[in-house]
Formats: sequence, C-alpha cells, structure tokens
Amino acid sequence: MKKNLMSVLIMALVTVNLVLTAIIMFFTVSANRKTIALVDDIAGILNLELESAAAGGEAAAMAEPVPPENSEVYDIADAMTIALRSGDDGKDHYAMCSVSFSINNQHPDYKTYQPMLAAKESKIKSEIIEVVGKYTKEEAQADVHGIEEEILAKVQEMFDSDFVYEAYFRDIKFQ
Repeated sequence: MKKNLMSVLIMALVTVNLVLTAIIMFFTVSANRKTIALVDDIAGILNLELESAAAGGEAAAMAEPVPPENSEVYDIADAMTIALRSGDDGKDHYAMCSVSFSINNQHPDYKTYQPMLAAKESKIKSEIIEVVGKYTKEEAQADVHGIEEEILAKVQEMFDSDFVYEAYFRDIKFQ
C-alpha cells in the first residue's frame, strides 16, 4: 500500500512540475520575443545592421579579389588628429589616425590616377577628416570598419574609379 501511495505522490509531483515548467516557458518565450523586438527597434533607430557578415561579404565577393602581385600600397604620410562629434558626455574627443590605401596597379585607370594621389593628398585628408569627424567616440570605436568603407567610397567617388580598392587605418587611437 505504501508503494502505491508513493507512486501516486511521485506522479502528482511530476505533473505539477510539468505544468509549472510549461507556464515558465510560456512567459519566458513571450518576454524573449518582446526583448528581441525592442532590440530590433533600437537598432533600427541607430541604423545598425544586425544581419550576418555574410550579407556584407556578398558584395565584396562579387568584386574580383586583387592578387598580391597586382597590389600597391599608398600611405598618407602624416598622422591626422581629428576632432570627433560631441557625445553624450559633452566632452571633446579626438581620433588620431594614419590611413593607407590599397591600389590595383593593373587597373586601366592606374596610370592616369596614381600620380594624382600625391597631388590630391590634401583633398583626400579633407575627406577623411569629414568622414571621421561626423562620428562620436563611441560610434567610431564600434564601427572602425564602416568608417574605412566610407573613406574608400569617398576616394573612389573623388577619382570616379575603383583603382583604389581598399582603405584602412594603419593606426587609430581615440581620446
């Protein structure tokens, strides 16, 4: 009789446990959905991409990679100190950066535009200052790669050519 009573008690406890687990899961999943929706809304406001890097990589994969023997590096000689946009803390912040460009020396526009890089270096610096200066310190630290892409787009637009295929920071520090 005691074994039977224990079995009934165990079965009742298992059933209560199952019901409580189902209730907890129901409320957890709905709260999780609300949290995901809130994060999506905030990301949309801040204009952040939550998509995987594969989506951004598709555009890069479409362009043919430049073999190393056809690549040349152009360095902006001077490091630049750029005033960043004021953030929430109200303090002045600066970025100190050195920028380089990768150039395809087999590109049809190479012979035309490569000598112009040195001549237009001050204009290129101006574009870099404009791009970097519109970010706050926190935004710039979070999206260095995005800033590099924006600088590349400005330089390609300036020359109306994609013989410069990569822009990158050799060094960047934030204060």
